[in-house]
Amino acid sequence: MNKPKFIFSILILATLVSCGENKKTIQYLGEDISDQASIWRDAKDKSVSLEIKLNEPWQLYAGPSVDKINLDKPVANDDKAGVYSIESDPTRRTYYLLVTPTAQTILSERLLPLEGAYNFRDLGGIKTKNGKHVRWNKVFRAGDLAGLTPEDLGYLQHLPLTTVVDFRTNEEVVNAPDQLPSLTKSYHYSIAPGNLGITSISDMVDLNREEISKKMIEMNETLVSDPTIIDQYRKYFALLQDEKNTPLMFHCSAGKDRTGMAAALFLSALGVDEETIMSNYLLSNVYLGDKYAGFLADYPTLESLFVVRPEFIQAGLNRIKADHGSIDHYLTQVLNVDLKKIQAIYLE
Repeated sequence: MNKPKFIFSILILATLVSCGENKKTIQYLGEDISDQASIWRDAKDKSVSLEIKLNEPWQLYAGPSVDKINLDKPVANDDKAGVYSIESDPTRRTYYLLVTPTAQTILSERLLPLEGAYNFRDLGGIKTKNGKHVRWNKVFRAGDLAGLTPEDLGYLQHLPLTTVVDFRTNEEVVNAPDQLPSLTKSYHYSIAPGNLGITSISDMVDLNREEISKKMIEMNETLVSDPTIIDQYRKYFALLQDEKNTPLMFHCSAGKDRTGMAAALFLSALGVDEETIMSNYLLSNVYLGDKYAGFLADYPTLESLFVVRPEFIQAGLNRIKADHGSIDHYLTQVLNVDLKKIQAIYLE
């Protein structure tokens, strides 16, 4: 038996016995390779691809849930980097274990393959400062869900999506009501643009780029300092701290500002570093690119309203530190977050 296959066997054996002789569990082991591979599923034809950057032997195993990944036979294997097509049930989500000679990591698609929604993504797989990872299929962030197709709803039903937190205003909800799977609980925790110093897009047309950027910075500071908004985030965290509410998804209209701050606070509570939180925040520019392209072609000066920039959310995080000393103190003393409890629910 050659060395790579031998190490594969050792890693998989560790996976099988780590929680007892007769109980299988899937773990992250060895080096962190979570940024060296990713799973993509096409929103239209539901085809699955593995993109891997490692030029070394690897094997990919699959299953309908993380704890049901089939370790008997890989669905793909090779010894070089590339993009590989993976067979998968188009109606249901699949989870993967990638094994290399020195490590193994758990994968699934970050962006869910929904035709009728933008920016709907899983916060699973993100690494914390102490080396743990956020569990997959527990917490999602998204934009509005008004355009979900019957196929989208069936896909979410199989997650199964249990709880939705909607940060939109009453007017936004009336104009674009969510389409949700049956039995999904929905909580409306409105965060109003009026509280954020932004009333409507028409009021912004006459402002220049610098003035609009300043508004977005001020808005992010308000997201973490306005008492009414704080109360809404407090209720959001109360739901997160009860595991029966998972899988939970939170959203606003675009899924970038109100939702972006909610995601940043959640990841902070789990011990994720600010650089990683920022990278997650900036992904909205990738996943929302098509949604506003036409509008921005006509109104380029309004770009800051439809993108995210590091200085926007950083202003909110800096405001927390200035007012409360640390983000952890803000989470525990202002938002009533039990850090040990929430980490026990969402980290592995």
